Amino acid sequence: MALTHPRRALAPVALLSVTGLLTLTGCGGNSSAQDGASGSGTLKVGVLFPGSLSDGGFMESAYRGYQRAAQEHKGKVAFSKVEQVQAADYEQALVRFATSSDLVISLGGQTDAAVRKVAARFPKVKFAEIGGPADGKPTANLALYDPQQAEAAYLSGAAAALLSKKKTVGFVGGAELPAIVNAAKEFERGAKAVEPDVKVLTPQYVGDFNDAAKAKQSALADYSAGADVLGQILNLGQNGVVQAAAGKGGTLIGGPIPAECGTAKAYAASVETDIGAEIEYSTEQLVKGSWKAEAVHFGLTFDTPQNDIHLCDTADPSVAKKLDEVKADITSGKVKTR
Repeated sequence: MALTHPRRALAPVALLSVTGLLTLTGCGGNSSAQDGASGSGTLKVGVLFPGSLSDGGFMESAYRGYQRAAQEHKGKVAFSKVEQVQAADYEQALVRFATSSDLVISLGGQTDAAVRKVAARFPKVKFAEIGGPADGKPTANLALYDPQQAEAAYLSGAAAALLSKKKTVGFVGGAELPAIVNAAKEFERGAKAVEPDVKVLTPQYVGDFNDAAKAKQSALADYSAGADVLGQILNLGQNGVVQAAAGKGGTLIGGPIPAECGTAKAYAASVETDIGAEIEYSTEQLVKGSWKAEAVHFGLTFDTPQNDIHLCDTADPSVAKKLDEVKADITSGKVKTR
């Protein structure tokens, strides 16, 4: 299935070292700054990536948007980032960004408590959280951007149920955060919507989005329990599910970055969610002077749709047709996810 919106190619962006802004290597963080002028009129944006920028998942998808935004606003906005930060150090990283940035962006619901605390301490600095609790409320200087992981999970559940030959599917989440728990519920809703008799196993939560070994164990348990297609919200941990699928003859629904079906035969399909579009959106609003502390829901109902489903070539054409109907129901508002 084709994307419903165009993608811009990633232009190479030079990386410069940060001097005195973030020195987090002692607490597990890696920091750098991206191309940006140092003049007094330059806006500054700092981004906290808790995970790896090459995780093949949420963080990498977000980083692609970071790169696009840095290229788009070159000379107007100076970007800096920190990646692979331990939970105990989120607050420290955000404080250091806040002391020198106009806008601070944090990725992932795991940063919710820290970003709310730091935003309250720096009322003149703009903050944006991407992927926090779907029912969270913005504050005076904190915007909340929902990438609609629940919507993506609904699509994933529908695809899993339609592709399952055993009519048994499962879901593996990285951590038992509110947004991930909600996504697991939407995965089941999507599965039952298209195949009412499908069996959906109890969701499994690994406890770490990047632990491939634990994710493999969870996936093996589901495949052994009768599932042949699994949905997931994992980062590096997705590799463990691929390994389990290969060993058990099962498949999985990939995402948020689509997998190469030909080279990774364990993938039956992928849900694509453009997390980076939210970094672009926040930066664009900052540059225009129209930034607001608002709650914005992206996904299929956004002006430029940010979710899609990609089936591998072996899928039955009738599955693609049914999933197009599911997408249309979401876009029209007939189906609502949260």
